[in-house]
Amino acid sequence: MDLVIRGARVVDGTGGPSYTADIGVHDGRIAEVGRIRGGGRETLDADGLALAPGFVDMHAHSDLALLRDPDHSAKAAQGVTLEVLGQDGLSYAPVDDRTLAEVRVAVAGWNGTGEDIDFDWRTVGGYLDRLDARGAAVNAAYLVPQGTVRALAVGWGDRPATPAELDRMRALVAEGLEQGAVGMSSGLTYTPGMYASGAELTELCRVVASYGGYYCPHHRSYGRGALAAYAEMVELTREAGCALHLAHATMNFGENRGRAGELLALLDGALAEGCDISLDSYPYTPGCTTLVALLPGWANEGGPEAVLARLRDDAASERIRYALEVEGSDGCHGVPVDWSTIEIAGTTDAAHGAYVGTRLRDWETARRLLLGDRLGTSILQHVGHEENVRTIMRHPVHTGGSDGILQGAKPHPRAYGTFPHYLGHYVRELGVLSLEECVAHLSGRPAARLRLPDRGTVRVGHRADLVLFDPLTVAAGSTYERPRALPAGIPHVLIDGRFVMRDGRRTDVLAGRSVRRTPHAGR
Repeated sequence: MDLVIRGARVVDGTGGPSYTADIGVHDGRIAEVGRIRGGGRETLDADGLALAPGFVDMHAHSDLALLRDPDHSAKAAQGVTLEVLGQDGLSYAPVDDRTLAEVRVAVAGWNGTGEDIDFDWRTVGGYLDRLDARGAAVNAAYLVPQGTVRALAVGWGDRPATPAELDRMRALVAEGLEQGAVGMSSGLTYTPGMYASGAELTELCRVVASYGGYYCPHHRSYGRGALAAYAEMVELTREAGCALHLAHATMNFGENRGRAGELLALLDGALAEGCDISLDSYPYTPGCTTLVALLPGWANEGGPEAVLARLRDDAASERIRYALEVEGSDGCHGVPVDWSTIEIAGTTDAAHGAYVGTRLRDWETARRLLLGDRLGTSILQHVGHEENVRTIMRHPVHTGGSDGILQGAKPHPRAYGTFPHYLGHYVRELGVLSLEECVAHLSGRPAARLRLPDRGTVRVGHRADLVLFDPLTVAAGSTYERPRALPAGIPHVLIDGRFVMRDGRRTDVLAGRSVRRTPHAGR
């Protein structure tokens, strides 16, 4: 036995009662659970600690962070052992040279400009190979980003795809799934993904379904029209026969205060009919995105350089302001923007550093930032409701996802705190979930959604991706004032039986690899 963990309170990821046991680890897998009489090459005393499967971040934006930052304590210190990347329909594969350059500008507010990255891949398989070449702090799975696929096959224009372009998109999605992607994502308030019709999305979801993957949409509205947007996704995947996982399933803005129950009733009805649905959420009220994402879809048409040209033009800028402040931009979920809710999280221009942590005053300030940062401004949007957050996290198909943007001088604290915040605040302090139920939301249920048969629960033969934490002290260290502070009460994290966190400190172990699910055999 390589390692024996003595006397842990095992919270096994199933939602069942916890129990005290020893855990034996050998060759990267759980070899024994129970009372272990013999020793191992190494023994760890876990008295007072809970032992759980490693947590799965179902919505991560670490696509470049895993390449540039081998430490990656932002997630490793939280007990995260697997992140799902390629979110919101925009990431860095599959691409050609043109599309890569455009995507790098479009999501600079999420991941930085990438000037420090050697983009030596163009395919999903190539990106996953790059993760494996050095190893990473945590494991990573990937979703084929539908917006990037559309940019590659159609461009950034607001028009229907031709039959030939649709065929190419189908082929690109299939290729990504064959190379190990677990499904497809969309960002339907982001360009160019938002230009896809329901019929186009349904055709792509048929491809996803044929490979046994799932569809993960950031749907068309989280504000005005949110319930209709959720209903569209349910109906779309019902028609395509595709599993559905709703990204950061929130009910934000004043229009939706107290309406989370209506969303869950919609989902319960579909679940009762046999639909395969799950969702993720983060345990905070503010959202986080890029400033350019708030602009109306027509202002984003044509790609980043076209957006910058419109921002420089006074007449076009006035049209954008009117759409934002009066009409309610589709980029701002149909709700007229309240500038006082928009906090600057990060900029890519050092000259604008003084704006970080402040609230916007007006459109002209926003315009100046967008032009100076070349669209790279990231923001927090203070529009959520605590009652909705708690209601949604109780649902049986709920999983945890940080939606953590690591870029910017003052990122959202969810990037560094989501998982301990669930355990400390919502379990211990508020009792919204029991410890056993919460761990299932953060481990077993996500692994089941990803269809990973040897992860997510503490069971003999499963991979030894494990987290040990103190239920009495675990807490997020990150706050809105100190968003990069690491959590408390999580001393040990293991991937494949190797310590990536030990005694509360990051080791130099890079045990993380790409997690490539074998395509469904029925295709």
